Amino acid sequence: MVARLELRRKRLLPHQLVSIGQIAVRYSVPVTTVEQALRALVSAGTAEGTLVPGGKLPTERDLVGRLGAPRSAVRRALEALEREGLVVRHVGRGTFLTEQASRQLDGAPADTSPAEIMQVRQLLEPQVATLAARVATQADLDRIRECLAAGGACDDFDGFERWDARLHRSIATAAHNGLLMSMFDVMNTARSLPVWGSLKRRTSTPELRRCYHREHTGIVEALCDRDPDGAGEEMRKHLQHVADSLLGRQ
Repeated sequence: MVARLELRRKRLLPHQLVSIGQIAVRYSVPVTTVEQALRALVSAGTAEGTLVPGGKLPTERDLVGRLGAPRSAVRRALEALEREGLVVRHVGRGTFLTEQASRQLDGAPADTSPAEIMQVRQLLEPQVATLAARVATQADLDRIRECLAAGGACDDFDGFERWDARLHRSIATAAHNGLLMSMFDVMNTARSLPVWGSLKRRTSTPELRRCYHREHTGIVEALCDRDPDGAGEEMRKHLQHVADSLLGRQ
């Protein structure tokens, strides 16, 4: 009981060395916990666009450091994902994400329509922006501004879309709510669905991307001003414009 309290108080992972008085105890991480952490890491990568089908996962050594888990537990977690067809492992080459994983890992159903995606975004993201304006740290705001600047510097569709996804996710991260972040990531995986990508590509123009960037700037300015109502309203107007453009309402 004392060990568990000390573990929770210090926010250490179970495998780490924990001092209890003069006694040092090493815990072993349940493989299910490591598997969940690995799934979350991969899901975040697919949602942010940094990990795509065919992309290489970090090495086992890197995952040990990132997940704070023994190598044996990391290996068993990778084996579990491989059995489900989410990753493929090649000896001497590494572990790679499959096409199936981008649709299945904590993601939106494959038959999700663009209209459904926008309905959920319009319900969720203005509230996310409102909360982020209240609780974002300076580091959060710096990251948000970095994504805004990078997106504004992109002339091509793929580059703009990549930074657009990162900007919206960085705003969600700045809300500092784990449950909300999980919901956001499920919603955000829909952006990797073929129907969404093809529709965005068909409707995107340089002028529309410039307009979106101006709207993004308004959202970020409200966040930096610590204006919850303004941030929520700017996000609401932006997403209404996105929905109108995508779904032919203009």
